[in-house]
Amino acid sequence: MAKLSIKGLIESALSFGRTLDSDYPPLQQFFVVMEHCLKHGLKVRKSFLSYNKTIWGPLELVEKLYPEAEEIAASVRDLPGLKTPLGRARAWLRLALMQKKMADYLRCLIIQRELLSEFYEYHALMMEEEGAVIVGLLVGLNVIDANLCVKGEDLDSQVGVIDFSMYLKSDDDIGGKERNEQIAAILDQKNYVEELNRQLNTVSSLHARVDSLEKSNTKLIEELAIAKNNIIKLQEENHQLRSENTLILMKTQHHLEVTKVDVEAELQTYKHSRQGLDEMYNEARRQLREESQLRQDMENELVVQVSMKHEIELAMKLLEKDIHEKQDTLIGLRQQLDEVKAINMEMYQKLQVSDDAMKEKNEIIGRLEDKTNQINATMKQLEQRLQQAEKAQLDAENEDKKLKQEYVNKSESLQKEFSQKEKQLLQLETDLKIEKEWRQTLQDDLQKEKETVSHLRIETQEIINLKKEFIKLQEKNRQLKRICQDQEAALQELASKLSESKLKIEDIKEANKALQGQVWLKDKEATHCKLCEKEFSLSKRKHHCRNCGEIFCNACSDNELPLPSSPKPVRVCDSCHAILIQRCSSNVP
Repeated sequence: MAKLSIKGLIESALSFGRTLDSDYPPLQQFFVVMEHCLKHGLKVRKSFLSYNKTIWGPLELVEKLYPEAEEIAASVRDLPGLKTPLGRARAWLRLALMQKKMADYLRCLIIQRELLSEFYEYHALMMEEEGAVIVGLLVGLNVIDANLCVKGEDLDSQVGVIDFSMYLKSDDDIGGKERNEQIAAILDQKNYVEELNRQLNTVSSLHARVDSLEKSNTKLIEELAIAKNNIIKLQEENHQLRSENTLILMKTQHHLEVTKVDVEAELQTYKHSRQGLDEMYNEARRQLREESQLRQDMENELVVQVSMKHEIELAMKLLEKDIHEKQDTLIGLRQQLDEVKAINMEMYQKLQVSDDAMKEKNEIIGRLEDKTNQINATMKQLEQRLQQAEKAQLDAENEDKKLKQEYVNKSESLQKEFSQKEKQLLQLETDLKIEKEWRQTLQDDLQKEKETVSHLRIETQEIINLKKEFIKLQEKNRQLKRICQDQEAALQELASKLSESKLKIEDIKEANKALQGQVWLKDKEATHCKLCEKEFSLSKRKHHCRNCGEIFCNACSDNELPLPSSPKPVRVCDSCHAILIQRCSSNVP
């Protein structure tokens, strides 16, 4: 049915001879048949309210696969009268037919079988080979011009019924074949004329390109002549520099020979004087070491004596602390005795007051006597402790006196030793002053020798600087030679490229035909080199061809062309041989 409807629509449209409207019956039948083809084998999807089975899901995928279909999908979604997915799918089919891209859109769907398997069963028409046949037949619909009004139609509630009577043969159809053949011939002529017009437009653009290339060729010839004049001037300057270089070489060699003889004589005299000074310096150094060792020993002995003095002071402080603690304990015991005496006085007063009651309370008095006996015993014990504490205090005072006597004796002996050491120090300081004066004279002599050595070093440094200048002049001479050789090679390459440029004009014409539709990429989109496919960075800079629009990195665009107007050689495109423009990397501000 799809084959019959497509064939009938093409034949009727050719016989009709003008743009088709939405009321044209073969066109309506074609949309009904296409709707049935797309619904065949469609999976049922569950929704919240009911089971859903629409063709809008797979048609909506075309927007992701084919970027040009985004405009159709957006316009279908914005239509105000459409409420159901089926109505959107019918509107999408009508807009695709008007754009003459229905075959392209459905071909993108058929290629992606994995995505279609989410919407269709494995036996569906779109999953089989018949789907590809239908897409091939749809290519023939590009001959038809249709003008359909989608906005006002009620596409949601249309009933798709196939009218088979349209596809049955009749006698009128046999008679109308000749007319259809004539109309087909006219349409073929129309398509041929349109194709000729397109080719003529491309030829005119190629003529303009050839004119621009001829102008650039004349400019290159003029630049070559200027470059030759510059090379002749550089050769003359090179000859002058070579002659000056030879004169400088002769002068420097003579100066070097004279300075070598003087330096050798001065070095011999310096070596003889240096030996005697080294011997004197070694003896003075040995005596200084001995004296410093003696002084170090004296300082160590003083440190030991000071530490002994500190230890004695610490022992005296500890003894004083013990005496103070014992005195505190004695004070506490005396307070306890006073309290006991006060208690005894109170008890005695109570006894005097209660003499009359004593007779009646003999038992109570007996108990009190026992208590007084116990208190007397404790008093005796406290008195014994007091006597022991007083004895301990006397012993401590005796020991303190002995330690003080010993400390006095030791301090007197240490003062005597300290006075002796001070006398020795005075003697050593006088000796050191004498040695310092002797050392000062030696240092003055050494300073004089150092000054003579520094003069000699300055002269040797001047000789070394002269050698370096001579080496630099030689290096400059080599660089000038290399520059001359490079410029001669560049001239040879320019001549060969200019001779080949005329032969390459025809190749450039063919390349321009292929590159005519290309557009400059945006800076954000150009992230990788077209040849090596590596990402642009600081080291891999962008070079853009102003002619063909392709972007290369500085490593891949290694075709260079020297120009006299620029100090550096210019990079050239590999495909069209136009000058490349360096662009800022997207990673660098």
